[in-house]
Amino acid sequence: MANKLFGTDGVRGVANQYPMTADFATKLGTACGLEVCKNYKKVAIARDTRVSGEMLQSALTAGFLSAGIDVLLLGVLPTPALTCIVEDLDVDMAVMITASHNPYFDNGIKLIGANGDKFADEVTAKLEDMVAKADFVLSSEKLGKIVDCQEGLVMYLQKAKQFAAEDRPLSGLRVVLDCANGSFAKIMPQVFMDLGAGVICLGNEPNGYNINENCGSQHPEMMFETVKNAKAQLGIAVDGDGDRLLVCDDLGRKIPAEQLMTFMVKYLQKIGKYRGNAVVSTVLSNTAMERYIKNMGLEYYSTKVGERAIVAKMQEVGCGLGGEESGHIVWSDCCKSGDGMVNALLFCMALKDDGRKVSEIFPLFEFDPCVFVSLPVETREKVKEIANCEDVKKVVAEAEDKMRGIGRVVLHPSGTEPKIRVWVAGCDESLVKEVSDMIINEIKKRS
Repeated sequence: MANKLFGTDGVRGVANQYPMTADFATKLGTACGLEVCKNYKKVAIARDTRVSGEMLQSALTAGFLSAGIDVLLLGVLPTPALTCIVEDLDVDMAVMITASHNPYFDNGIKLIGANGDKFADEVTAKLEDMVAKADFVLSSEKLGKIVDCQEGLVMYLQKAKQFAAEDRPLSGLRVVLDCANGSFAKIMPQVFMDLGAGVICLGNEPNGYNINENCGSQHPEMMFETVKNAKAQLGIAVDGDGDRLLVCDDLGRKIPAEQLMTFMVKYLQKIGKYRGNAVVSTVLSNTAMERYIKNMGLEYYSTKVGERAIVAKMQEVGCGLGGEESGHIVWSDCCKSGDGMVNALLFCMALKDDGRKVSEIFPLFEFDPCVFVSLPVETREKVKEIANCEDVKKVVAEAEDKMRGIGRVVLHPSGTEPKIRVWVAGCDESLVKEVSDMIINEIKKRS
């Protein structure tokens, strides 16, 4: 039994096209109700701001209710907020309806366990099988009921602000916030203002269709310009469901996530609040980060791409912070998953403590030469076909041999989009280009 629909971050697709249909969502809700919800007989559901969210929420709710499961409707809430509070809701599981950084016409369903972690592959494979067969045995007597839960946001905000010891720790900070017209649109500006920051808002008027549209962490160009024109100290952008963070300096220049993570670790160490003796990142993080972290006296662990792999390794080694170049950063003392707002607050606290301009702090270290290309492919099925092609595997193996000991080669088929990512980094710039061109050209022959 294997996953056909669920990727690294749930199941995703175009709204009203399989599998993002009301029929599929209803069956998935029923399957989850029968297979997973066996203790509390309750589930929590949250969604982002895209227009199809209510349709999928209604369909999932119908499926859970038919299986005798009560449904707590949390409304619009960021993914990290849901993972943060799920343990306190006394539910068997939670569902986040979102397509993260994708455009409005996409949507997705993330299944989250009662402990805040995403479902394991074997569980989602079993649920897929149940949905395909749809031979559910349901009772006409045991039906669930809907509970509107307004406390979810309050619970999250209490946790999100808990590390801010002072009343207004961000006083004197002028920041541009781009909320991607997503889940943080009404939350993040208010939190930053409550903590004393001067705020200029972008992407804070969601209408169901403008989520991630020319805004947010995937399209930060307007934020860069606004920071420069407004003479702000920095810019902060999140994506539609709030689990990614992108920061720019006072000159409107993006700060890579590897640099952000390292700066935050150094700050937490300085104030005596860094847990463990390691940092976790992925194979796509720049190879210079590993050397810098080890020179700080910390252990460094590299995982496959995806937040789930990062969190698993962090739990294994007892690590305080981990993340990836895409902007998913997990601060384990406050977050169960990547949290754009909490990490932004931590970064701002570190910035205030440092006292210098952001442009004077970064880069902390120079990056190794690298090539990172995201190649579009017709379909997700085609992605798998190309990634498993023997000729492609052979070229990747040759590239790995050339870079062995001096760099890293990664071929990453996206689990959420029809794309194949090629990443090569190392000390020798000409060799990095030669090796990356080998792989890219082989993939382009087949895409």
